[in-house]
Amino acid sequence: MAKIQTTIIDIGSYSIVTLIGEHGVNNSYRVLGKGEVSYDGFSNGKFFNPSDIKNVIAMSISNAEQSGGNKVNEVFVGVPGEFCNNQVKDVEITFDKKKKIKQADVDELVEKGIKKHPAYSCINKSAIYFVLDDGKRVINPIGKVSTKLSARICYVLAENNFLDLISGALNELSIRHVMFLSSSLCEMIYLIDPTIRDRYAILVDVGYLTTNVMIGQGDGLLFLNSFSLGGGHITGDLYQVLKIPFTQAESLKRKIVLNWQANENESYEVMGKEFVSTFSAKATNEIVEARVEIIANYILKCLDRCQYEFPDYLPVYLTGGGLSYIKGIKDFLGRKLGRRVEIVAPKVAQNNKPDYSSEISLLDTALLQLENNYNIMYFKRWFYGL
Repeated sequence: MAKIQTTIIDIGSYSIVTLIGEHGVNNSYRVLGKGEVSYDGFSNGKFFNPSDIKNVIAMSISNAEQSGGNKVNEVFVGVPGEFCNNQVKDVEITFDKKKKIKQADVDELVEKGIKKHPAYSCINKSAIYFVLDDGKRVINPIGKVSTKLSARICYVLAENNFLDLISGALNELSIRHVMFLSSSLCEMIYLIDPTIRDRYAILVDVGYLTTNVMIGQGDGLLFLNSFSLGGGHITGDLYQVLKIPFTQAESLKRKIVLNWQANENESYEVMGKEFVSTFSAKATNEIVEARVEIIANYILKCLDRCQYEFPDYLPVYLTGGGLSYIKGIKDFLGRKLGRRVEIVAPKVAQNNKPDYSSEISLLDTALLQLENNYNIMYFKRWFYGL
């Protein structure tokens, strides 16, 4: 099969990333071009400066094209959790008699649960599980024989205002082939092993200004909730409480060790161009711990909102660039959540940090969709002589 490459745009709360890539050997990836541009971001489902979105996207795409020498003509855009509404529905279709289930039957079943909404549009639909007439749950019903087919389906809806804003910006840049993906669903599918998802999985992505809390099962999301707190708020706390420059606060945050039981005389050092600043390790840790505890409490509130029961022993998988890099975060956050915390990240050379989880997950999903479509078209050309 010919190499398939694609472009994704990952809209984070700190920066917008354009990534051009293709699959490499052994399920790896080759990044052919990348452009990242920081911007004002968003909070509570609203961009701080929506009029600047087109310029930021244009610069991100241009940088990716220049770094890889590839022209961008079509893109997959990741929709952040704050602009999404996740719905789970139980749907069913019946047949006149026993029949072998085909893809068309599955498509009919999935489409049955979609209802038009004035403010949202469905961007992803995926099955959590299927059920045959004998009550048996299956992951893939195609080829099975049954008199009916039912399923629990996850539908991820995106705000039309978001879709219109991004589509309009890309249209002005002469990019008219645009597909939208749920960043949260892509992360769940890519980062969490299917054997874990077959039961339940809790994934929390803490970014710069936003946090997404997901509960996954099968190939869908049982639950998705977001709130506007992240690693940038830790920087803001250090900036305000210690009365230091914001850039210095960001550097200090990178040195935090939460499991350090520092005494009054111990300190962190932050190097400047011509000076070294010292800060009480004990006082600094207390500032950071207070903010992380607030984030933990919001995560717990999100989990409490889930209408589906899930085991108390489930770990929380943590990703994103907001908290994952802080030394000691697994133990500290785990105590606050009452669950074991594990950090997950892409298993891709040079892109194996939690910061890259969203963009690599989007790239993986986009490539799989294109490759599946390619295989279908190749089969049709070979079989039907098209």
